Amino acid sequence: MLYLSVIIVSYNTEMLLANCLRSVLASLASSGISDCEIIVVDNASSDGSDRLVRTQFPQVRLIGNERNVGFAAAANQGIRQSQGRYALLLNPDTLVLGKAIGEMAAFLDQHPKAGVVNCKLLHGDGSFQHSAFRFPTLLMSFFDFFPLHHRLANSRLNGRYPVGAYLAPFQIDHPLGACFMVRREALDEVGLLDEGFFMYCEEVDWCLRIKKQGWLIHCQPEAEVVHYTGQSTRQSWGPMYVELHRSRFRLFRKHYSPLFCAAARRIVRLGIWREIRKARSLRGKGLITEAEFQQRQQAYGEILKLISEDAYNLRHSHR
Repeated sequence: MLYLSVIIVSYNTEMLLANCLRSVLASLASSGISDCEIIVVDNASSDGSDRLVRTQFPQVRLIGNERNVGFAAAANQGIRQSQGRYALLLNPDTLVLGKAIGEMAAFLDQHPKAGVVNCKLLHGDGSFQHSAFRFPTLLMSFFDFFPLHHRLANSRLNGRYPVGAYLAPFQIDHPLGACFMVRREALDEVGLLDEGFFMYCEEVDWCLRIKKQGWLIHCQPEAEVVHYTGQSTRQSWGPMYVELHRSRFRLFRKHYSPLFCAAARRIVRLGIWREIRKARSLRGKGLITEAEFQQRQQAYGEILKLISEDAYNLRHSHR
């Protein structure tokens, strides 16, 4: 068995992927890690990402998909073919700084009860980015649509850990999916990512399952990674916004009570109607184009349909 596998799922992020891979190679070298492998799973990119890997990074194993199968399914492809004691799942819109990979791996070496560890994330300008979160609550769903104050948005009430916590390693509920390392024993015990999640929430579901089996999850802030947020998903905002809510409903059905699910649907419904009114106001003031308005309307309409479908699925799953 190898010491480490680095798995990157890519979709139309050619230049970001190139910089990411260079940073991974540099971090592995500076960490003194040679017993490792790098796997890129390309989800049918049309921008030459697969060609880039083949020509510029021959040491990287490339798995090319004929269609976009989603993050969870693509990550599982890489995991199944990996041989590392630890598996690092890394987004292509990241830059690994210094010995970050080695610092995360060393943490798992030193803490045998830790099933997952992640890092401290930074924005492209070097400013702090939340990388660790508490499991979802109804209040967090409410804040998504009805932010009362910017301080509340970054507080414990909204699932954030205080910035001061990032001064030393600490236990968390789950990491942001941009960068986290999983112990092979934990992975084998709980199984792969749930491929019912096309995009979003798959890491939350995984961590809920990992914690239920008694493993701990930590943030190691000595490891730092730059994360250029949403570079793949912003290419198709509307469908991805719908997918976010589809994944949240699936997560809630799997791990939360029917009462929680019903309350979450009500919050989302109120929030979407609020967003519809806002979009109409912005169009009326000329602040968004008719095309932008129609894109938003389509996404909001699909989410309202999802709410009805989720209620139906939950009723029938409990019969």
